[in-house]
Amino acid sequence: MVLEIITPEASLFKGEVNSVSLPGLDGVFQVLNNHAPIISSLKKGELSFEVVGPVEATTDLVVSGNTVRVQIKGGVAELNNQKLIVLAE
Repeated sequence: MVLEIITPEASLFKGEVNSVSLPGLDGVFQVLNNHAPIISSLKKGELSFEVVGPVEATTDLVVSGNTVRVQIKGGVAELNNQKLIVLAE
């Protein structure tokens, strides 16, 4: 699936991923390939995802092998047609 993480300041990431863990209001949940469409509010916490190809670390993205982590202050996630868009603070 394609993941796109957007903040008011910049686009943090756009690329192919295998799975994404998100800090939902009721707890952390995971989205995998072919997941049903979903819209969820997010709270402050860590968003982590497993990338398909190489990714460079930035001031916002922490890369460890194929796993990338980013801290968010909240936001909204929408998954539809194998594309997950995260609007984060």
